Amino acid sequence: MTTPSYVARRGELEAYFDRTAVEAWKRLTSDAPVNRIRATVRAGRDSMRNRLLSWLPQDLRGMRLLDAGCGTGALAIEAARRGADVVAVDISPTLIGLAQERAPRDLGEGRVTFMVGDLLDPAFGHFDHVVAMDSLIHYDGADIARTLAALAPRVGGSLVFTIAPRTPALTVMHAMGQFFPRGNRSPAIAPIALGTLENRMKGHVTLEDWRIMQTEKVVSGFYISQAVEARRP
Repeated sequence: MTTPSYVARRGELEAYFDRTAVEAWKRLTSDAPVNRIRATVRAGRDSMRNRLLSWLPQDLRGMRLLDAGCGTGALAIEAARRGADVVAVDISPTLIGLAQERAPRDLGEGRVTFMVGDLLDPAFGHFDHVVAMDSLIHYDGADIARTLAALAPRVGGSLVFTIAPRTPALTVMHAMGQFFPRGNRSPAIAPIALGTLENRMKGHVTLEDWRIMQTEKVVSGFYISQAVEARRP
């Protein structure tokens, strides 16, 4: 179930990624030269993508995977190369269009279906695994827990996602970001402590059997994010 805060934040994210920062994200997610700050973000995102993928089975043949907030599709493509049937969803039509342009034709036994939409849409069906890389970091803890609770009944394996950890370094970097030109700023993130998220998750019936099994921070200059894997023991 979506909330007014979730809907409002989703609208802000759509406006940013679909209009305000399209060119910046095209460059960031390509091999094009970028400034020093964005280079650290690119390196951090590459490291995080590799970490999340390492928590999935190496052989994904016969499995369905939801890439929730797929952006330009890099993670979805790698999962498909392992044989997964990937539903890659993003709220930005522009980013989905770019992902479709960049997608290789030959993915072996896997495939990717890129779609514009809300990651919570039940019409996408059931999945073996759900991955949400840096797509929940802009939502508060309550909405993150609600999102996981809504997805959980449709997931047979794991929920793999990232949060913005509540650290002094991230707080300082977030404050410094307010001095950048408005057009270069991403929507505000919502740092949360892992323990706080766990307590939020305990408040949802559909997450009663779920546990956080592993977690790891990735820090690269201006990129700080925390990988989390949740599953039923």
